[in-house]
Amino acid sequence: MAEGLEVRELDSDGSSEELVLTPAQLLRSLEQAWLNEKFAPELLESKSEIVECVMEQLDHMESNLKRAKHGDLKVSIHRMEIERIRYVLSSYLRCRLVKIEKFFPHILEKEKSRAEGEPSILSPEEFAFAKEYMANTETYLKNVALKHMPPNLQKVDLLRLVPKPNLDSFVFLRVQERQENILVEPETDEQR
Repeated sequence: MAEGLEVRELDSDGSSEELVLTPAQLLRSLEQAWLNEKFAPELLESKSEIVECVMEQLDHMESNLKRAKHGDLKVSIHRMEIERIRYVLSSYLRCRLVKIEKFFPHILEKEKSRAEGEPSILSPEEFAFAKEYMANTETYLKNVALKHMPPNLQKVDLLRLVPKPNLDSFVFLRVQERQENILVEPETDEQR
């Protein structure tokens, strides 16, 4: 588990570059992505490379545990560590799915309107889920309620009906490195 792991990331110009991370760095980046996603009011950019790398690492760790002696204290500690990592990973993915379900029309609209070189905020699987969720929601609404309404009320605009993420909500942050010359101005009534 001490070998370096490669994570492919997209630069701002759209080219990809490979980063070599140790398992500890990979876990830290997963935890950082998880906390950022958990406390952000909107859906953040997908970290699918990190998720895939962590899943590969978990499979590797489990195969190593199968070869280890049963009843050893190290095995139970490693098993607890695997379960902890699996919890962080599933919680990260669950947070993303909750936001997709909550704001699906806005997320899909944002995906449609993004520029060609701009990175997607959804992984391909999440995009397929969001499209299917929207289609299922529209079908459900039509079958349960809209077909019983007058013809002029049988159209529904989900983009208007589903609430947008509240980008004006409070978020808490922690500075990880010392920063110089940062001024936070008080908010006035006009800015609210």
